[in-house]
Amino acid sequence: MTRPALLSLLVVPVLLSAIPGEAQLALSANDNKLVLVDGVATVAQNPAVDTVSVIDLTVYPPRFVAEITAPTSVVGPPFSVAITPDEGLALVTAAMKIDPADPKKQTPDTRMSVIDLKASPPQVIATVETGKGPAGVSINRQGTLALVANRSEGTISIFTIKGKTVAPAGTLKLGDDKIGASHVAISPDGKTALVSRDGDDRVSVLSIDGTKVEYTKRDLSAGLRPYGIDISADGKYAVVANIGRGGGDADTVSLIDMAALPPRVVDTITVGQTPEGLKISPDSKWIAAVVMNGSNKPKTSPFFSNAGKLVLLRPDGTRLVKVAEAPIGHWSQGVAFSRNSKLILVGNMVEKNLQIFEWNGSALKDSGLAIKLNGGSAAVRIADK
Repeated sequence: MTRPALLSLLVVPVLLSAIPGEAQLALSANDNKLVLVDGVATVAQNPAVDTVSVIDLTVYPPRFVAEITAPTSVVGPPFSVAITPDEGLALVTAAMKIDPADPKKQTPDTRMSVIDLKASPPQVIATVETGKGPAGVSINRQGTLALVANRSEGTISIFTIKGKTVAPAGTLKLGDDKIGASHVAISPDGKTALVSRDGDDRVSVLSIDGTKVEYTKRDLSAGLRPYGIDISADGKYAVVANIGRGGGDADTVSLIDMAALPPRVVDTITVGQTPEGLKISPDSKWIAAVVMNGSNKPKTSPFFSNAGKLVLLRPDGTRLVKVAEAPIGHWSQGVAFSRNSKLILVGNMVEKNLQIFEWNGSALKDSGLAIKLNGGSAAVRIADK
């Protein structure tokens, strides 16, 4: 595929209007520890530090505004960064770190960085301890609670948020390290959460009352290895990406009816090999799935493809319908919409950039632009409001 042009080389017409007095930030968590070598994820020798890039979405093209040094990881679903609704703080998890005993290997980390986005420049103001292998992190829309899925121990870490202080408030045990607790998504009303478990092919339903988070003992069956998961802003539905076994077979995205009592899976659609990233648009109309499509496999593999895919879906009652797709980079991870749902950012690990797409509800257009990053984009997120 043609590599997108760097933003600094082009001048393009304005697509998004700035919103006076309101920021629109996107954050990319960038992993430098792991690189792809002929289809094999390999620990880099003497890697550069991991970073977090801050992107301004109030202008077009989106503008790179800051970079912060903070540990993160491409291991786990691409939800390792979350932003408070007021865009004051960001939380960045680090599922893995280089093993001090063997620099050619990784071992589970237990850190989450707290970044003050209002500081000039933005900076890490605290590091809090999570469980082993913290992967997906979400902040409720009330801005008071954060939940972290600890992939290497089968738990959920609970944190309160008060101003700039993020404090531990308990741990919920779902199972052992074999369940693969990957990501946790919180409903708009802050009363329910869904946890993807790729180790035992389940999606667990949690109840939330203040800082009291409990396992309801209800598990949903969506597909093989449920991974990325998201709940719509209107609270009516959720979607989960089922990444499968990586054997070259087509994998799926499932639709969960959140209005049903109890919530249940109502449809599953095939999207291609390994749907890694997944996000519902802020207007709840669209679903973006980042599909690796074999771009992460050795070139000699019969399942190799020289491009991933951005696939757009829409909910139609209790069905999922495919509406568009476009080629993307290699070993691609996260995806994020702009606040007006007309711009889509895709994080490419190999290219180390954010690819920019335009979406008008009927046509998906590759802008030809990309934001260069100092590291492979392991996750990209805007604030859930």
